[in-house]
Amino acid sequence: MRKDYMPSNAATGHDETAFIEDYWTRVWEREGGPNSLIENIPTKGEYKIMSPYLSRLPDGARLLDGGCGLGDWTVYFSRNGNPTVGLDLSRSTIDKLHSLFPDVEFVAGDIRDTGFEEASFEGYFSWGVFEHFEQGMQPCIAEAYRLLKPGGLLFISVPFDNLRHALRASGASKKQHQANKDGMRFYQWRMTRGELRQELMLGGFDVEVVETIHKRQGILRSLHHEFGLPYEWTLTKGLSVALLPFVPSALVAHMILAVARKPLL
Repeated sequence: MRKDYMPSNAATGHDETAFIEDYWTRVWEREGGPNSLIENIPTKGEYKIMSPYLSRLPDGARLLDGGCGLGDWTVYFSRNGNPTVGLDLSRSTIDKLHSLFPDVEFVAGDIRDTGFEEASFEGYFSWGVFEHFEQGMQPCIAEAYRLLKPGGLLFISVPFDNLRHALRASGASKKQHQANKDGMRFYQWRMTRGELRQELMLGGFDVEVVETIHKRQGILRSLHHEFGLPYEWTLTKGLSVALLPFVPSALVAHMILAVARKPLL
């Protein structure tokens, strides 16, 4: 597991929860809303991996969207046969989602301690959330285990510690040691497929699969960081499409997604 850092926001001090809420509230405000994204859910890499597993759940299975952000996944599933609860730490974002989608259930809360009753859900998905707590993923995994019914499914994605990052890792230990002194703070954990599998197994889950996703996004990031090409350039976007069939996922994929099952009693 590798740590990523970002510039510190002095306004939130050392309180990690306050920092995460403030940071993601500002991200979602810049994004502007989920309305144009909802119908695109079936085209996403996450959905293509999780869909065959969802078909194994009972009809009308209740789902939890942990760290729902703009709520597009919550709305999509809620309106397509699976009552889904969207949970997010950003209270401001949740308030807006209540107004936009009064027919969908959204709750402000922390995925490490949700307050929901034990065994409340048949399925739980969370995209790019579990990695943002410096103490590690186990509190998130333990709460997910508690919330799922026996046989329930957990779908999570986290940043991939791919070969590109490994090749850039020289001097990383010194950077990490100096992080807090240089006005930087912890942002996220980056993991290999084996590390994510191990974390889930430590939490009591049976791991079905761990897959790489978002390879094109990883290529775009590589073109930007290694070659200085701006993301918005047509050249950068075109190169990312042209390189997609030839660049190995292990080298550049941006995220990994795991499917895990809570064992039957």
